[in-house]
Amino acid sequence: MLLAVAVALAPPPAAAQGRAITLIRDAETETLLRAINGPLFAAAGLDRGLVRTIIIADRSINAFVTTGNRLFVHSGLITSAESVGELAGVLAHETGHISGGHLARLPEEMRNALIRAIAAMLLGVGAAVATGQGGAAGAIGMGGQALAMRELFAFTRTQENAADQAAVTYLGRVGWSASGLLRLMERLSAQELLLTESQDPYVRTHPLTRDRMEFLADQLARSPHADAPMPEALEDAFQMVRAKLIGFLDGAMVARTYPAADQSAPARYARAILAFRQGRSLEAVEALDRLIAERPASPWLHELKGQVLHESGRPRDALEPYRAAARLAPNQPLIRANLGRVMVDIDDPAMLRAAVTELEASVRLDPNAPFTWRTLGIAHGRLGDMGRSALALAEEAALQGDLRTQREMAARAERLLPAGPAKLRAQDLTRAAEIEREERRRR
Repeated sequence: MLLAVAVALAPPPAAAQGRAITLIRDAETETLLRAINGPLFAAAGLDRGLVRTIIIADRSINAFVTTGNRLFVHSGLITSAESVGELAGVLAHETGHISGGHLARLPEEMRNALIRAIAAMLLGVGAAVATGQGGAAGAIGMGGQALAMRELFAFTRTQENAADQAAVTYLGRVGWSASGLLRLMERLSAQELLLTESQDPYVRTHPLTRDRMEFLADQLARSPHADAPMPEALEDAFQMVRAKLIGFLDGAMVARTYPAADQSAPARYARAILAFRQGRSLEAVEALDRLIAERPASPWLHELKGQVLHESGRPRDALEPYRAAARLAPNQPLIRANLGRVMVDIDDPAMLRAAVTELEASVRLDPNAPFTWRTLGIAHGRLGDMGRSALALAEEAALQGDLRTQREMAARAERLLPAGPAKLRAQDLTRAAEIEREERRRR
């Protein structure tokens, strides 16, 4: 189930400054990214549990890392890539940034650039006083600031080159080719010529694409994996995810990418999703049933059928597809959460305890999903367990940064719950809200 959620990140990543950010949660897409990142992280000696991958709904071809080892992947990177090798190449590059500790060193370089710029400004003021020429301050100050920025950009370009070198190394260790990254660069280079041909290459944060292409081509010429195909199962999974994102996020792109003559599984997947998005739910279900007959072991097809039925006002019909998805992928928190949500929406008291079981399993697997906590709070409330309901709503509020609700719900849970781990958790949430409130006041 593809879920888009508008959020505020603090601080927002540089690539999204000044505009709203919409994150995507989808079990199929997240599973694909883990399947690619897992081997790359292992090749880099990284603990995959320490890196959080987050998908942003954005058409631009981009991925970047921020402090806290957060790897952001734009949906546009996935939909614009033509093969899993292209996506793997970019993710290998970002893995190079993480393993190289580049984000940890960037703040120091930025501080140094600021110090150099201020020093240049002060030098300009001194020259103006000594000569009596006010223009000297501006000329020297601007020149010094430009030099400081050039030095900062030289540092970031060095990081990008190092990340490219690391990407080639990690891909080679896994036995994957870097040819996908080169193909993506070749397509991007055409856009770069239109947009940046007259730019000074020394004031760019990234090396020129042609320079990166030359490096990659040279490395491929030496690599024993230059012509190695990506794993077939990984390529198939990528093509299905790409079709899914195109179907959900860019209806106009469906016809361009998957003409009517294309009867491949990804093409039919995208068209089924587009039919669903356009309100033709019966057509979507029929198309998904045909795909399920061909791929009965795919939890994602069962899950999507459940979503179509549920969002078309047929929660009881959605129950079995979601159950099938959960049987096939019992460790997928989003599937377990949506199965629980369907059980709650059926509004049958006999199903509420089963719903709680599914939702509690989901939050154990992924405790950072606010909507799951909210649904769990609703389920507990309908069962009359108001203490656990309040605790679940306090957890939701904590994840959303709503200190007032967190404090109120946690205090209510603390009053209603018997002694035990749940009550202790309510106390922890109350204290955490108070501490955060005081810190916000001091700021």
